[in-house]
Amino acid sequence: MVLLAAAVCTKAGKAIVSRQFVEMTRTRIEGLLAAFPKLMNTGKQHTFVETESVRYVYQPLEKLYMVLITTKNSNILEDLETLRLFSRVIPEYCRVLEESEISEHCFDLIFAFDEIVALGYRENVNLAQIRTFTEMDSHEEKVFRAVRETQEREAKAEMRRKAKELQQARRDAERSGKKAPGFGGFGSSGMTSSNSATIITDALMEPEKPKVAPAPARPSGPSKALKLGARGKEVDDFVDKLKSEGENIILPSTGKRPSEASKSLPPPVNVESVHMRLEEKISLTCGRDGGLQNMEVLGMITLRVSDEKNGRIRVYVNNNDKKGVQLQTHPNVDKKLFTADSVIGLKNPDKSFPLNNDVGVLKWRLQTTDESLIPLTINCWPSESSTGCDVNIEYELQEEGLELNDVIIAIPVPSGVGAPVIGDLDGEYRHDSRRNILEWCLPVIDVKNKTGSLEFSVAGQPSDFFPVNVSFVSKSNFCDIQVAKVSQVDGDSPVRFSMETAFVVDKYEIL
Repeated sequence: MVLLAAAVCTKAGKAIVSRQFVEMTRTRIEGLLAAFPKLMNTGKQHTFVETESVRYVYQPLEKLYMVLITTKNSNILEDLETLRLFSRVIPEYCRVLEESEISEHCFDLIFAFDEIVALGYRENVNLAQIRTFTEMDSHEEKVFRAVRETQEREAKAEMRRKAKELQQARRDAERSGKKAPGFGGFGSSGMTSSNSATIITDALMEPEKPKVAPAPARPSGPSKALKLGARGKEVDDFVDKLKSEGENIILPSTGKRPSEASKSLPPPVNVESVHMRLEEKISLTCGRDGGLQNMEVLGMITLRVSDEKNGRIRVYVNNNDKKGVQLQTHPNVDKKLFTADSVIGLKNPDKSFPLNNDVGVLKWRLQTTDESLIPLTINCWPSESSTGCDVNIEYELQEEGLELNDVIIAIPVPSGVGAPVIGDLDGEYRHDSRRNILEWCLPVIDVKNKTGSLEFSVAGQPSDFFPVNVSFVSKSNFCDIQVAKVSQVDGDSPVRFSMETAFVVDKYEIL
């Protein structure tokens, strides 16, 4: 069999898409297609017609024809089998069999035609193979795009962090009446982008001395000034990219999934011989029509002593919480001393805390259904329209003392309906077509940015946009429990200590 051309034409013989597999002029193919309708006898069913030089094998497609032009000595059975494959390919790219739709997807059809026939001869392919070949999926391209996008996101996030730190420093300077400190560019070593707040406290230091206490995060030499991220960081970012596309990746070094690893606190820059970590996790479930179903906050203070001379110490805690938390000390901690004076000390004062070991000395739990205690309320209003659904979603920060960073509000969207049309928007958004999720991204939510809204339209039903999931991190804790000071058991002399604080999300759903 020699296939000369494959074409989609109107019933009048007008060519819409035509692919020639042998040398043939445009005038020649247009003449052949124009003569095709005149050769058919009305009132009779045909699968092919012939002239002195060529054979037309065709199949009606509503108001159009799928036509194969072959030589007269070709095998008619093979021609009909090839024709059926051509006819099945067209609906893969065109939703309706109309001239405008065929013209819009003409190049997709031509690429598919080339997979079926090469140099006039039929290839041994099926519909699934044609779909795979025309997608031209490239793993290398995905890797390149993922690395580039993560580098761009890192650079944008770094700019936002630097700008916010500069504004905060200026506000602090204005309140204290001092001159605002100067800041460098991206190479400045006086700041850190850690998710946890590191505080160095020394009761013996002068008021002006804490300015020089923070050490540089890392000396930035000229060879690294323009480097967006280290090689290991790019690998981590690429793993995060794959996770955002729906892949479940296990990190070989830790055995954790990226979602779990991201919740672990990075080590602070300045760690003293007495270091404490104050962590809180929130688990919250709300109804879509309002009402708090359950809210639980779990917190813990973890102590680590790395110098033997500071092993016999006491930790003074300020408990200003008014939400009704339940406190519980470690079994080796003197409960009477903590109940009376809010001081964490061992039952046996002569013993020391374990050396180079993380010890949870105090933990607390808050469980409530009081809606007024929700730190961040989410209100999602999907309403049906003639084209699908108009969705309005808004947030409000109720706990004004909190500053939430890297807030992501994930709204599920129906699959197979295309990207949502975004209206009013505070912040940024990302549409993950692979997981069918619209992510509303807000770098910071605080008292100056306590409310915001997002509007979008997409085909679907109101129930398609639930559950809504929220994630964030905060450098301040939810329950007002703080470490005031650390002192030696003998002599009550102050001990210098460092501390990091983080408030993260374990589960935050609006069902």
